[in-house]
Amino acid sequence: MKGNDGDLLRTVDAGQIAGARLRYFDFAMAAFVTILLLSNVLGAGKVAVIDLPGIGDWPFGAGILFFPLGYVLGDVLTEVYGYARARRCVWVGFAAMLFMALMSWVVVALPPAATWDGQAAYESVFGQVPRIVFASIAAFWAGELANSFVLARMKVWTRGKYLWTRTIGSTVVGQGVDSLIFYPLAFLGVWPTSQVVTVLFTQYALKVGWEVLLTPVTYRVVGWLKHREGLDVYDETTDFTPFSTKV
Repeated sequence: MKGNDGDLLRTVDAGQIAGARLRYFDFAMAAFVTILLLSNVLGAGKVAVIDLPGIGDWPFGAGILFFPLGYVLGDVLTEVYGYARARRCVWVGFAAMLFMALMSWVVVALPPAATWDGQAAYESVFGQVPRIVFASIAAFWAGELANSFVLARMKVWTRGKYLWTRTIGSTVVGQGVDSLIFYPLAFLGVWPTSQVVTVLFTQYALKVGWEVLLTPVTYRVVGWLKHREGLDVYDETTDFTPFSTKV
């Protein structure tokens, strides 16, 4: 039958392609994990500023420019390949973040050579506070799985129509779960409660807004991948347990 993008697609339940090798899934998973790690390494530690007309300088975490791309790719993975494969990508990303945190801790803790003067800069960039690392990993895991679950269920409810409702609706839920876990776990008791609440809702609104702006890109990527795979996958009979990596 024809998919919503007009291409000839074979509509299948996710269970019908369980364990099957799909042409571009590995590349999509690699892109997902790469963006996740780089946005946490390069973006999380820097506070940038933008000059807003009528407001002045407005500080923001630089990671917000790229971290939401992980949710866009999470949407793409679920829409094209189904919940189970998106869930596997979340678990791979979870493991990669744990290893990154461990590697950062070990490398920073190693005694520097007497001739090397970069230890202070290295600690500033990679010496993350364990509480923030834990909060980030927990929030990512829960938020991404919530995002994928909502999108997969909405795809069945809407019979594959109105992709924009699924990408935005799932992000509203996923980013909400992410923000409600991360900011209290990371900063409650460290920052004033009012500041935690302000930053939580500000960052949440920015992330959801970023997803809305990227909706045309999501449509293009989803359409391209579905056309190449020749499939339109629905999670009619999927086991939605988060504690599995089975595809």
